[in-house]
Amino acid sequence: MRVNWNYIKMFVLLLLVVMLYAFSNAKNDSRKVAEPEIIFKGEENLFITHETVSKLLIQNQAGVKNVPKEILDLNQLETALNLNPMIRSAQVFVEVNGKLTAEVEQKKPIARVQNSSPFYIDDQGSFMPLSTNYTARVPIVVGAIDKNNLQNVYKMAKKVEEDVFLKKHVTIIDQDSNGNISLRLRQCGFDVLVGDLKQLDKKINNLKVFYKKATKEKLMDKYSRVNLQFDSQVIGTKS
Repeated sequence: MRVNWNYIKMFVLLLLVVMLYAFSNAKNDSRKVAEPEIIFKGEENLFITHETVSKLLIQNQAGVKNVPKEILDLNQLETALNLNPMIRSAQVFVEVNGKLTAEVEQKKPIARVQNSSPFYIDDQGSFMPLSTNYTARVPIVVGAIDKNNLQNVYKMAKKVEEDVFLKKHVTIIDQDSNGNISLRLRQCGFDVLVGDLKQLDKKINNLKVFYKKATKEKLMDKYSRVNLQFDSQVIGTKS
């Protein structure tokens, strides 16, 4: 019987490849995880610190440094980070060399609610706690504020954030019990009554025209209130 050495060589080669892959895979899984690297995306100002993120990783995986890669539950680590009210999104992954990396995107505050338990409203209208690490310079929201119903003040705060004129001048957003909004402008002694937020763009355009005219004529300190609730005009109440 003639032996086909080509088949034998191919079989031995295949077996060798399988053994090398299994060995490499086992070695890779048992590789120890190095000190985690925390990367913050976007905002330079940190409301949550590297140390806090590291603690969250450790608390939810009984330590992540110097443990075999195969026992890490990356989904569990990501879930733990994403549950933090300071964090918008997080991704956790381990590289081949055992380097654990967490990429974190913070929430972005656009207004600060000032009441008995102050907090931020982020740019998606969600609750965000204050930070002991950094304080954002954003408009203050006062008045009748329900933590579970932020849509009205969020809409006004979002408009302030996106509008160059408002972002420069608005310091306070005040909401009464009926949902009517008033604004306080920087270095102005009068309140700006916006009322409800219907036709908001038109109201803000009217305010800009009034502000420019009153500044030019040096009348800014003559008013105690400016009312934007009327469609075609701005009503200024003099002191």
